[in-house]
Amino acid sequence: MTDWLREVEPLTLKGQIAVPYTWWAGDTASRFFTALRDEGKILGTRCPECRKVFVPARRSCSRCFVEMDQWVELPPEGVVEAFTIVRYAHPIQPAEPPFAYVLVKLDGADVSFLHIVKKDLQDLGVGRRVRAVFKEKRDGHILDIDAFEPVGEH
Repeated sequence: MTDWLREVEPLTLKGQIAVPYTWWAGDTASRFFTALRDEGKILGTRCPECRKVFVPARRSCSRCFVEMDQWVELPPEGVVEAFTIVRYAHPIQPAEPPFAYVLVKLDGADVSFLHIVKKDLQDLGVGRRVRAVFKEKRDGHILDIDAFEPVGEH
C-alpha cells in the first residue's frame, strides 16, 4: 500500500441511488399479471400434493417444493388477516395517507397477500371482509387492484 493511502481517513457516505431496470417476470407471474390487466381476474395456483392455493400465483409450492401448474380463478373478496394504518407520507408508498397495509386472504386461497385499503379505515379490523377494486386503466401490475374496500356489516 502506498504511504498516501495510509494517511487518508476512511470515509463512508450515506445516500440512495435509484437504478431503473426491467426484468422478465417469468411464465407464472406473466400469466397472473396479464389476467389482472386484461380480464380483471385474480388467479392462483394449486399444489398437486398439499392442495394449497397460493395467490399471487407462483410456480412451485413453498411447502412441498413441487411445481404447480393447476390454475384457479379466485373471487375478488376475502378477509383481512392483519393490518396497519399509515398516517405519514413517504415517496415510495402506493397511496396518500391515511391508508392501511393489509394482509388479505381471498376466499378459496390458503395464503394471504399484502395490499392496501384506502377508505373506511374506521371499519377495518382483523376478520373484516374486503373486496378488490380494480383500476379502469390497468398495466399488468399488482396495483391494477387499486385497493381493497370493506364490504357488508362489520
